[in-house]
Amino acid sequence: MRPRNAELSMLILSIVIALATFVLVDFSRSSHVSPDLAKFMIAFTALAILGHIAIRRLAPTADPLLYPIAILLAGFGYGFIRRLAPDLASAQLGWIAIGMVAFIATLAIVRDHRQLDQFRYSFLLLGIALLLLPLSPIGSTLGRGVKLWVRLGPLAFQPAELAKVVLALFLAGYLASKREVMTITTARVGPLGLPAPRHFGPLFLAWGLSLAVMFYERDLGSSTLFFALFVITLYAATSRSAYALAGIVMFSGGVWYAYNHFAHVSIRICAWLHPWSATDIQCGINGAGRQIAQSAFALGSGGLTGTGLGLGHPQLIDPGLRSGTLPTDFIFAAIGEEIGFIGTVAILLLFGLIAARGFHIALRSRDTFGTLLATGLTVIITVQALLIMGGVSRLLPLTGITLPFVSYGGSSIFANFILIALLIRISDGEAVT
Repeated sequence: MRPRNAELSMLILSIVIALATFVLVDFSRSSHVSPDLAKFMIAFTALAILGHIAIRRLAPTADPLLYPIAILLAGFGYGFIRRLAPDLASAQLGWIAIGMVAFIATLAIVRDHRQLDQFRYSFLLLGIALLLLPLSPIGSTLGRGVKLWVRLGPLAFQPAELAKVVLALFLAGYLASKREVMTITTARVGPLGLPAPRHFGPLFLAWGLSLAVMFYERDLGSSTLFFALFVITLYAATSRSAYALAGIVMFSGGVWYAYNHFAHVSIRICAWLHPWSATDIQCGINGAGRQIAQSAFALGSGGLTGTGLGLGHPQLIDPGLRSGTLPTDFIFAAIGEEIGFIGTVAILLLFGLIAARGFHIALRSRDTFGTLLATGLTVIITVQALLIMGGVSRLLPLTGITLPFVSYGGSSIFANFILIALLIRISDGEAVT
């Protein structure tokens, strides 16, 4: 079957599953389907088909799996946002529409991914500027105590989401041009051999500055994600395990230092270790682990097949939506309660498929820049998904990051549709099968 026909078949299945989720969620909430649901279903279907038409016209030989998976995740997430926070549903669909515009625009503007290589230093400056924006006068906390957003009139945007993609473009371009010299040892720090400072310096500057800004802004999720992006892309470019080992040592040392010197880090780790305590006196704040404990109860009560759509008790995780984290940080727990272990494994497999296709695209790319860019983009979406799913299920400390395409958040939807468009563009012409 031709790639686009295969994509269309899978896209139709994704749309059917998404629309069925919309209907079941609405019916379970009020024993009837809301009158305005039809227009949302039509709008979502039209957006999904529009994206497919764009791929058919602009990237006819691209990977056929990535887009249907993205639409399925976005549709499923939208259905649960209607369930958990109905007031946010219209805004989420609006952001999906904006993300689709960005997706199509990326395919239309970037006709050859290699053209992006020449703008590597521009991407570096843009990425740093995006990270610094929340610290400017237009930065906003949105009532959550951390200054991560930029408010432009009625819209609030989290620049770090787009900065991830932009810095991946810089990393791919820089390491593609310096790949050989980065493997030549001219100095040593203990057992670690390093290239000449003039080659390693810009990379280290971008790395350190990105992490410092994110840590200062108390964005633990993005800090961890940036660290993984830099280390894994550097390893992919040089094949030197010493860089990966050094990254693990630096990360471990950074976590230890942060735990002992920064309250917001120690509280997160303490809540991870002691979520069952009623008062969390040892964590220095009352009820620090309550949401983590409740999310564990939610996942456990879902059992193998779940309670059924709309039949769970997500309000126990975030009573009254006071913290606003249920449709963002904890949506995976709410989903797990209602679709059970089988459903959560299915979501995990969807992200696994994105990872497999992304790394396959990287391996099949005929140029180093394309290989490293596909690797970096795949790392972003895969590590982000693992961080939030691991945090909600208590395998990892909760870092406060969104589940790609599923969680509520316009910035994340916007950036991830651009990310998928870039992967599709790299795969176009490479005959990925």
